[in-house]
Parts: sequence; C-alpha cells; structure tokens
Amino acid sequence: MPFDVLLVDDHKIMRDGIKAILGRANDFRVVGEAETGSDAVQFVKNHKPDIVLMDIGLPGLNGVETTAEILRHHPDCRVAILSMYDDEHSVVSAVRAGARAFVLKRASDTDLLEALRIVSRGGSYLSPQVSDRLLSRIQKGDLDSKPANSALDMLAPRELQVLRMVAEGKTSKEIAVALDLREHTVRSYRKTMMKKLGVNNVAGLTQLALSTGLTQLTRSQATVE
Repeated sequence: MPFDVLLVDDHKIMRDGIKAILGRANDFRVVGEAETGSDAVQFVKNHKPDIVLMDIGLPGLNGVETTAEILRHHPDCRVAILSMYDDEHSVVSAVRAGARAFVLKRASDTDLLEALRIVSRGGSYLSPQVSDRLLSRIQKGDLDSKPANSALDMLAPRELQVLRMVAEGKTSKEIAVALDLREHTVRSYRKTMMKKLGVNNVAGLTQLALSTGLTQLTRSQATVE
C-alpha cells in the first residue's frame, strides 16, 4: 500500500514537478497540496497523511514552524523539508522542530525518492551536501549554534512563532489569522513575551528577534494594533 503524501509549497510549478516524480513511483500517493503552513496544518488535522513534503520558505508560518505545529497535532506524521539553502541554521532548526529529512531542491529525482523511502521506514535523511558541510563544521569546532542561555530559550514554541511575525511587521489580526488564534490571545502572548524578555514595547521585541537571528529582516518594524 502506498504512503499518503501531502505536498506543501507556495509555487504550483514546484508541486507539479514533485507530483510527477512521485507519480512514477509505486510507493507514494499524493493525497493533497497546500500553499501555506496554515493550510498544511489544517489538512494534516483532517486527513492525517503519512508524510508531509514541505518547502522551508513558506509565507506566514515557515516550514520549520509548520513542522512543529503539524507534529503537535499528529506526532506520527513524518515531515521531510525541501530547501534551496544548505546553511546549518536552517538544517538544525528543521531537525529540532522534528523534521525527519532535509532535502535540497537541487537534489535528483532519485535522491528525493530515496529520502522519502528512508523516512517512510522510520529513518532520517540529509542531502549529502548538507551532511558533508555539517560534518566539516563540527570537525572544525565552528558550527554556528544557538547558545544554550539565549534569551529566546525561555519562550514556548508558540511564543516564538508570534515573536517572529511581530518582528516581520504583522498586525495582531494578521498573526491571529495565520496562527488560528484570537486577536486578544496574540496580544496576551506579546505582553507575556515582553515580561519574560524584559522589554517594554514592540520595537524591543523586534530588535531582540533581529539580534538573535530569529528573523532575517534588516530593519525594525512595528506591529500596528
């Protein structure tokens, strides 16, 4: 019996290409497609696919955040991340969120199918370029990892999601829609984060998100009430 796969990518041409690859294999069946992380989470809640193959760079909830949210609702689901980039921050973040595979978009059809087959058997997979680079950085002792005492360590996963979106300039209403929350809940998260992190306003939250690398924006943006 083939494994049910959900494809998550905001580019239809990418989803069509992957669907064609999986269509030539006998062991996978595409049962759904999603363009956003929120849509992916909802699909998983309703249909519980075996595997989610997901782009890391999604609008709204990114692939790492979506992975964590999917596994919160469906721990048995196996998530494989697709990425254009092989930087260690993306790889480590994805693995910490629970992803079982990290596959580069420049990988061959054969490599993608191998990754999914390994994941379907309960294993883990990193594209060779990714594993070689990580191994080299570890051996040199200069792997860029988040300090254990980072200020963000005291935040819950949901608070980190809200903080990143605050730093990206999203309004409370936009965050609430993206994360399926009430507006007053988003504001409550913000107040709690300010207290935990010792800042007094949204600008302070944004600056902290930038300084810790939580978001890659190059300037502070304030959230509109």
